[in-house]
Amino acid sequence: MPPLTDPPERLEVLAIAGLPEITAGTPLVQELCRAVSSAGLAFEDGDVLVLAQKIVSKAEGRLIELSGIEPSAFALSLAATLGKDARHIEVVLRESKRIVRMDAGLIVAETHHGLTCANAGVDTSNVPEGWVALLPADPDASARRLQEEISRCTGKQIALIISDTFGRPWREGLTNVAIGVAGFNPLLDYRGHEDGHGHSLSATVIAAADELAAAAEIVMGKLSHRPAAIIRHFPWRPAPGNATALIRARERDLFR
Repeated sequence: MPPLTDPPERLEVLAIAGLPEITAGTPLVQELCRAVSSAGLAFEDGDVLVLAQKIVSKAEGRLIELSGIEPSAFALSLAATLGKDARHIEVVLRESKRIVRMDAGLIVAETHHGLTCANAGVDTSNVPEGWVALLPADPDASARRLQEEISRCTGKQIALIISDTFGRPWREGLTNVAIGVAGFNPLLDYRGHEDGHGHSLSATVIAAADELAAAAEIVMGKLSHRPAAIIRHFPWRPAPGNATALIRARERDLFR
């Protein structure tokens, strides 16, 4: 039974403003450290750095110009049905391992990472006209690399989350979740521990990384040009965690 730390009495969530437009090859960690310093802040041991997926994808060059895409016959057929750009549909199909559902102009797909999301994560927001952004090829590997770089840059022990915006079955509204994690366990496992009445918990595993990603989005926003945030006072222990642990195994998924 894994040990638990007491939950914090408060969390501090600090948006990182002042980042430039990120393009392929931008030294993202260097720009983050500069922006934090310019804001009169400093990284501290125990911080959790949350980065919007889009800036990671941009820095890694995960953008595609649609003019260079030749849509397949299947993509052309879907585009006619959904009222979408066939080239965009083609990119979605290439990024998909499995189409879960198509309806109301939307494709819900399982990506090659195992994530289930709208349009396999292929997105046109905050990118130049005529381009689309893809998810990082390996979000956990990206998180590990960035976490190692930021720790070297600052000399501090920092955990890192790459977040993206997902819809939710049975719930209106979108929320940010962790698609890449490095430095800590993304799950808090209460199973085997007793509650205040002596009942042993048997099923409670909290997706802490998702909750932190959602908290960070509140200060990052979608239109404020603040695609990064620091979360302070969350009691994490160093561990080789990854966001893959947040994906429910097929044999335990009642809805797949």
